[in-house]
Amino acid sequence: MSPQLETQTSALDFALTVHPVRSDGPVDGEEGCNDVALSTVSPQQEIVPLYRRAWKRWCAFYATNSFLILVICAILLAYAYPPLGAVYLAPQITATWIAVMFIFMSFQPKFLVLAGMAIKTQEFSKAFTRLYFNLFVNVFNFGVVSGIVYGFSRFMLYVNALPQSLADGMIICASLPVAVNMVQVLTKSAGGDEAAAIFNAAFGNLLGVFLSPALILLYLGATADIDFADVFFKLGLRVVLPIVIGQLLQNFVPPAKEFVKRYKKYFKYLQERCLVFIVYTVFCKTFSEGSDATVGDIFLMIGLQFLLLCFVMGLAWFLLRMLFRKEPKLQAMGLYGCTQKTVAMGVPLINAIYESNPLVGLYTLPLLIWHPMQLLLGTAVAPHIADYVKRREEILGLNQVNEDEEAQSENLNQAGETGDSIEEEDPAATNEINNP
Repeated sequence: MSPQLETQTSALDFALTVHPVRSDGPVDGEEGCNDVALSTVSPQQEIVPLYRRAWKRWCAFYATNSFLILVICAILLAYAYPPLGAVYLAPQITATWIAVMFIFMSFQPKFLVLAGMAIKTQEFSKAFTRLYFNLFVNVFNFGVVSGIVYGFSRFMLYVNALPQSLADGMIICASLPVAVNMVQVLTKSAGGDEAAAIFNAAFGNLLGVFLSPALILLYLGATADIDFADVFFKLGLRVVLPIVIGQLLQNFVPPAKEFVKRYKKYFKYLQERCLVFIVYTVFCKTFSEGSDATVGDIFLMIGLQFLLLCFVMGLAWFLLRMLFRKEPKLQAMGLYGCTQKTVAMGVPLINAIYESNPLVGLYTLPLLIWHPMQLLLGTAVAPHIADYVKRREEILGLNQVNEDEEAQSENLNQAGETGDSIEEEDPAATNEINNP
């Protein structure tokens, strides 16, 4: 044995003699010693088994993509035995009425309220007064995206590349409003204007209840076998009425508000499951009555949806940089607000419009493809957009302006608090003078 190795072994023996490893755990002052000894003697104890690591990764993946995974499972289950969801579960009651009304009755802007509490009132006022930007976002989301998809889908029909059902489904998807949760979260991660995101998400979804069916009638017209008077009546009962009831309960019934606040995670869980159940019954109906699309058509539609999403995001970014040069935060928010589509409102809307149509599953499929794609692309570009916003604000000198405004606002708040405390203390001081 070499002298150097003997020296290291002796040092290790001495360390173990002075600080022996105990099974009952370390005492005060010896936390680090036993850790060193344990890591030196038995490093195998720190290795996590492979199956535990795999399970942990799967749980993390499922937590992030639970809706997509459940939708895929629902479609496969519907394909395996369509009569269950098409007939035996009474979808005309459970899916089209009970599930939809629960979604929108519990579809209160809880997340908007919580997010809004972290945003100053001045920022909301500024977001509301940006009429030009708000108009641009909603016109692009409803008009430009749907117009581009309409022209492209009609071309694909002309060359017989897509069946009628999937081409119409792409138009229906493009006519829907912005995704509420996703646009707010992605805007925040990209360093965008959160107040503008919250305002446009709420306004766009309220507008979409009436504008989306009108756009579908405009684009599909004679090809859509729809009684729109009946559709608006159903939407009023299934969508508008539950939202109104939910808001009344939230604002005028404190116990109901506290109940929802306490169990809000369970409400979110049930909302997601209701959406999955609607998707399941929709595809059961489609599979039970047949369709005009093949597996190859579906994969082609997936690729086309990806190309269209990339194109409209690129076009939106180009126009935002050209029209709002000195507003990088608005550019970041507009990128998501102009191109995102809601699945939470979209699926019930499609089901209400095409309730009796056997191809309703294929009309819904393009939206179910667009939804995860917009999340994937939006998450991928968010860090780059955030870096751009930071650099652009430094060039424009907006960081210093924002810091000065925040400091001024804090000084005004402190001055108001000081004035309030002085006003509260003055009567006490007067009493002491009058009554020594």
